[in-house]
Amino acid sequence: MASKRIYLCLAHMSGNEQKYIQEAFYTNWVVPLGPNVDGFEQDLQLFAGENKHVVALSSGTAAVHLALVACGVGPGDEVCVQSFTFCASSHPITYVGATPVFIDSERDSWNMDPALLEQAILDRKAQTGRYPKAIIPVALYGMPYRIEEIIAIGDRYDIPVIEDAAEGLGSRYKGQVLGTFGRYGVLSFNGNKMITTSGGGALICPDEEAKRKIMWYATQAREAYAYYQHEAIGYNYRMSNICAGIGRGQMTVLNDHIRHHQHIARLYQEAFAHIDGITFHAVPSPDYESNYWLSTIELDESLKVANQEEAYSIAIQGAVGGAAGVTRQSQTIRTECQPNDNVEALRIALDKAGIESRPLWKPMHKQPVYRNAPAYTNGVSESIFLRGLCLPSGPMVSDEDAAYIIQSIQQSIIR
Repeated sequence: MASKRIYLCLAHMSGNEQKYIQEAFYTNWVVPLGPNVDGFEQDLQLFAGENKHVVALSSGTAAVHLALVACGVGPGDEVCVQSFTFCASSHPITYVGATPVFIDSERDSWNMDPALLEQAILDRKAQTGRYPKAIIPVALYGMPYRIEEIIAIGDRYDIPVIEDAAEGLGSRYKGQVLGTFGRYGVLSFNGNKMITTSGGGALICPDEEAKRKIMWYATQAREAYAYYQHEAIGYNYRMSNICAGIGRGQMTVLNDHIRHHQHIARLYQEAFAHIDGITFHAVPSPDYESNYWLSTIELDESLKVANQEEAYSIAIQGAVGGAAGVTRQSQTIRTECQPNDNVEALRIALDKAGIESRPLWKPMHKQPVYRNAPAYTNGVSESIFLRGLCLPSGPMVSDEDAAYIIQSIQQSIIR
C-alpha cells in the first residue's frame, strides 16, 4: 500500500498566494472587485495575448453562460457542442433556454469532429430553417481541438465559436494559446485545474467593448443611477478579490505546473508503450501542445484485470473523483452505457492501492438528462469512454508516485 493517497490533480500553493490574500484581508478588499481582480485579469491578458481582454468570473460554467448570452443565444436557439465533455459545457445552453446539439469526436484528439460538425449544421438548417447560434468545442483533458477547421466552418455559416478551454489552460495549437482563436474563450480555475483560485473561471473576450459587456452582465446588469435600476437580466458571477489573490500567486507557477503535467505524461507514455493492451492518449502531431491536465489511457477489451468478474457488484457510495461533492444515491448498479468491466476493475484496484483514478467523461448524448437532444454521432466518444481511465497527473504527483502507479497497474494485469 502507498504511504499516502495519490490524487488525480490537487492544488499546489507554491507561488506568492499568501501575500496577495493578506493584502486583501488587511485592506478589507474582500468583495468582487479590487486590486487582485484587476491584477489577475491583467496577468491572464498577458498570457492570452495583447489583443485579448479577460474578465475574471466565479466559475468556468459562468464563463460559458455569459459567452452564450453575449452571442445572443436564447430560447428556441440551438448550439452545437462537443458531446465528449463535462456537463458544464452543455448545461449553460439550457440556462438560456436553448437546445444543445451534440457533436461526436474524431479519433486522434478525442475532440469535436469538424466533418460531423458541418453535417450537423446543414442538417439543423434543413430541419429547423435556421443555423445553430454558436459552436462550443472542448479541450478534453487539455488536448487541443482542430480549431482552424472549426473556425473555418463557423465563418462559413456565420456562427461564432466559443472555445471551452477550461481543461486546456496553457495548451496550444500551432503555438497559439487555446481560448484565443474563437470569439470567446472559457477558462476554469477550479480546485483541480492547472492553476486554481479555489473556485473560479475567466472569459477571454475579443475586445474592450465585449469585456465591458460581460462585466456588466456579471455584476447584475445595473444601470447608472443612484439607485438600483435594471433593464436586463444580470448575474452574480464576478470573482472575489481574495480568490483573485490566489490566482495572482498561481500565475507565477503556471508554466512550472504545465511542464510538470507534461513530464508526468511522458513517464506514463514511455511506460505504457511497453505494456500490451494499454494505450496512452498522446498528441496526434507536433501542431498539438497539450498541457496534459489529466493523463489518460485506454484498455483493450481483451486485457484481463484481476477481479474484473466482480466489477459493478457493489453500488458506489458517494462521489468518485477528487472534487467529491454531493451526489444522489443511484437506483441501479449498472447503466446502459458504462466503462468495460476491466476498466472498473482497474479503478477499484488502484483505489485499494491508495491511487485515485477516474473514468473518462461520459458523452453527453448518452446522459439521461439529454435523451431528447439532437446528436450527431459516429461511435468514437462512446467507444473511448468504455475503455478509458484518467490517472493522477497534478503538481503533487512525483516521479516516485508515477512509478508506483505504473507498477500497480502492471500488477493488476493478468497474463
